[in-house]
Amino acid sequence: MSKSEYLRLADAIAGEISDGTLKPGDRLPPQRNFAYERKIAVSTASRVYAELLRRGLVVGEVGRGTFISGDARRGVAAPNEPRGVRIDFEFNYPILPDQTGALVAKSLDGLEKPSALDAALRQATSVGTPAVRNAAAAYLSQGSWSPGPDQLVFTGNGRQSIAAALAAVVPTGGRCGVEALTYPFIKGIAARLGISLVPLAMDEGGVRPDSVQKAHREAQLSAIYVQPAMHNPLGMTMSPARRADLLRVVEKLNLPVIEDNVYGFLDDEPPLATLAPDRCIVVDSLSKKVAPGLTLGFIVTPDRLRESMMASVRSGGWTASGYAFAAAQRMMSDGTVAELTRLKRIDACARQKLAIERLAGFEIQTNEKCYHLWLTLPAHWRSQTFVAVAARRDIALTPSTTFAASPGHAPNAVRLALAAPSMAQLDAGLRTIVAMLNASEHDFDTTE
Repeated sequence: MSKSEYLRLADAIAGEISDGTLKPGDRLPPQRNFAYERKIAVSTASRVYAELLRRGLVVGEVGRGTFISGDARRGVAAPNEPRGVRIDFEFNYPILPDQTGALVAKSLDGLEKPSALDAALRQATSVGTPAVRNAAAAYLSQGSWSPGPDQLVFTGNGRQSIAAALAAVVPTGGRCGVEALTYPFIKGIAARLGISLVPLAMDEGGVRPDSVQKAHREAQLSAIYVQPAMHNPLGMTMSPARRADLLRVVEKLNLPVIEDNVYGFLDDEPPLATLAPDRCIVVDSLSKKVAPGLTLGFIVTPDRLRESMMASVRSGGWTASGYAFAAAQRMMSDGTVAELTRLKRIDACARQKLAIERLAGFEIQTNEKCYHLWLTLPAHWRSQTFVAVAARRDIALTPSTTFAASPGHAPNAVRLALAAPSMAQLDAGLRTIVAMLNASEHDFDTTE
């Protein structure tokens, strides 16, 4: 069969998805059955399914089959934008009650005055000013880790910091190892940079050092990207022993480590960079600590990479605005960010405690200090269908496929982000989810 013919079949399935004949959560037949029904070779059916996976129209769930993606009709594979649902368990930006008036507004008071505003609105650079570098270095210090001010490079937000770090150390066409379940937006970032992501096997301690060695043997890696603290979506924090083992391997293989520390403010464990400052590039931001609308991205880079990191930020157009620098400097210097961090640690623990209580008896993976948890679904539910049914109850969840680094290798699970709802909404949403878990998907109308 010609290439155009297998693409024609993929286009036909895409059309059925578009017109609603096939709906999110619908299961496609096994490839052998599909081949028999369409009177084609099994190898051709495999190419059709691979093409549908590539387009993000279907997802594979290990041991369960191939299903129409919940995002298929929108034609996107990345997480959605906030959709104004009543209970949002999808987006994880904690904003505490009264934090705007009581803390942030007080910190920014006077920034609207002409003299202050004039400086804030001027063109900024990738390294900011000595004052903002000193403030950031002091704020980011954690335990025995104290980055130097001249190690700091800045971007507009955390995603831009990840993009800049990837672009600086992984060439176009290169390979970067990532945890098998990883931060979803790195997939889109890597695709735009022409970088291949290589899934690294995980266990209860995080990414396995032997999987890094195996991936590097198969085809050379240029770097690895990991989340040692409060892993998203699993919530785990890598143990000191695992950190040491992983760093021994990357040192032997001469690999840079891009260390995502965005959720690290919720834990006391210092970054990997404490043990390997010349090996690790730490990325962070103020989006979780303050708010997504008032943020600044940080890159703490080894001295040898600083110039290439600055060039990466400039060429990518990722330089932060002068106003972001001015606001961040004030909030870090006067203790506002530190106080928000303290309060959000308390808030995260309270939300996690409630979630663990409500979901007692179900299989969850989390951390008592974390703002999210990983819920493995009972066998009678499929991840995509569960998300679709929850959406019709005005609850937004994220399916496991969003986090899977490799298409078709997602466990049957969902992530619950606990930060956005009020405590009352959180309780109500969890009770609804428990009721769904105790029922069967066949008890619900899963049609649009």
